[in-house]
Amino acid sequence: MFTGIINAFHSIKNILQTNNSQISRICLKIYDFQEKVQQTQHHSPKERLRIAIEQLGNKTIEISLAVINDLEQIAQNHPQYHWTIMDILTTFVRENAPFIPQEKVTSNLSTKIRVDIQAALTVIARRDVNKDPENEQLDLSHTDMRGANLNQANLKQTNLYQANLAGANLTEANLAGAILSAANLEGTNLYLANLEGAILSAANLSGANLSGANLHCASLYLARLNEVVINDTKLGGANLREAKFSD
Repeated sequence: MFTGIINAFHSIKNILQTNNSQISRICLKIYDFQEKVQQTQHHSPKERLRIAIEQLGNKTIEISLAVINDLEQIAQNHPQYHWTIMDILTTFVRENAPFIPQEKVTSNLSTKIRVDIQAALTVIARRDVNKDPENEQLDLSHTDMRGANLNQANLKQTNLYQANLAGANLTEANLAGAILSAANLEGTNLYLANLEGAILSAANLSGANLSGANLHCASLYLARLNEVVINDTKLGGANLREAKFSD
């Protein structure tokens, strides 16, 4: 029992920035869930996946964290379900962190993302991209991911249309070819991020840190770039037509 709890503790600690006592309580919940899953280990991975999907609809955040942890294990051990699980997790984020119209947002930057949403994003961000099928695209469009930690995330060619990523940490993230049209990246940390060929048309990058970022051939048409930090930013071939550098 304690080995399972310890493994869960380290896994969740890498995802969440919270105190150890809270993580321990979450891990005990995870262990309880995994004990139930353990009873179905003789079943097919498909059956385990079905059980996980049913439990993901549970309103308890601890159960959601347990299920997300188990889904990642299934994806790692059974590659045939890798993309199905990524689709499940992106759907989970879209349904539980939907885009909020700007007039209803009280503060863009001072927000704390829900822990199970962060956990799902962390699993998506660190997935084995070699298992991604060709011509498929992650869909995180129309989502509210303000303040998310996506450090070194692999979101290449991801659909992030009208996503709110204000104040998010996207340091060294791979966003090459990503669709970020109308996205809110106000105050986002994009230090050393790869945005080569990304579509940022009409995106709000006000106050964003683009130091060292690669924006080669990116589209910044009509993008808001006031007070953006562009030290050593690579802008060769970028489309800056009608970009706004001041209010």
